[in-house]
Amino acid sequence: MRAILFGGGLSLLISLLGTRYAIRFFTRQGFGQPIRDDGPTSHHVKRGTPTMGGAVIIIATVVGYFAAKVITGSAPTASALLLLFLLVGIGAVGFLDDFLKVSRQHNLGLRSRAKMIGQTVVGLVFGVLALSPVLEDERGWRPASNHISFIRDHEGFALPMVLAILLIWLIVTGASNAVNLADGLDGLAAGCSILVFAAYTLVNIWQNSQSCALEAGPKCYEVRDPLDLAVVAAAITGACFGFLWWNASPAQIYMGDTGSLALGAAMAGFAIMTRTELLLVIIGGLFVAITVSVIIQVSVFKISRASGLFRSIFKVQPGHRVFRMTPLHHHFEMIGWEQVTIVIRFWIITGLAVATGIGIFYAEWVAGIG
Repeated sequence: MRAILFGGGLSLLISLLGTRYAIRFFTRQGFGQPIRDDGPTSHHVKRGTPTMGGAVIIIATVVGYFAAKVITGSAPTASALLLLFLLVGIGAVGFLDDFLKVSRQHNLGLRSRAKMIGQTVVGLVFGVLALSPVLEDERGWRPASNHISFIRDHEGFALPMVLAILLIWLIVTGASNAVNLADGLDGLAAGCSILVFAAYTLVNIWQNSQSCALEAGPKCYEVRDPLDLAVVAAAITGACFGFLWWNASPAQIYMGDTGSLALGAAMAGFAIMTRTELLLVIIGGLFVAITVSVIIQVSVFKISRASGLFRSIFKVQPGHRVFRMTPLHHHFEMIGWEQVTIVIRFWIITGLAVATGIGIFYAEWVAGIG
């Protein structure tokens, strides 16, 4: 438990102080955020605000975690190192995307195919290692499993190794892109991420106290290294808190794809390693809703242009748009909501989603021992 407190506290301090210096450094280097021309016109005043602040979140997390291990005299575990690999690896893809944007002063960085290749390489390497028998502990537990899990692994159908790795890749790329889509207003992605990672800190602490390694009963959890995963979750939570101080409206720095892709991948990593892949859909419900809004908008727009039958059934014009603008938060901007109002209400929605997810997680355990 001391490692959790040290990890969270140190990463918060590093992020809080480090982001201040990152603002100065990126400003001097001219690493300002390009703004999409087809976005809300109110965002044009943000042009030039320093970006790539997500690098501070990643550095603060890594330093905070290893410093906590040194202070407490404990060794890093395979699960935690894999999670940090995923955070840093996907963050590096985002950093390259951000760097190309600021160096070209254009909102287009990496091509979508190149970005997907980068995410795929990191995601597949993570999946292969997480399922590898090389990383089994003395109980035969691996960092990940080849089951599709809601709250825990159940006996029954197990995916073939290839399909399990592909599922991990899908979760990693889906979650990282979902948080990336949500990073469009001051403090939105950072604030929502704090709540999600705080939830996974609690999940890992509970799984550690009820671990099957402790013979905790019939509803114990077969999760490798839950306590050390809690240290990483606390470190990311603290890093996001420190960053939010400077990212809150009016933002003095943005996390960029460096931060949003990395944070989304880390969420996926926690879901995979805690055997709560489907529970992430609830805990990260806001990110799901934002992603779905984009899918609906693009799908309806394309289908309405291509299909006369679709237009006649739904009485729409070619190129119909369901929302004023996507992602979802921009729709509310276009109908007149203030940005701060949107952010705070989305934080509230995320809080409700997290509370629901944690409630389901705990209720399943209570029902099992009742």
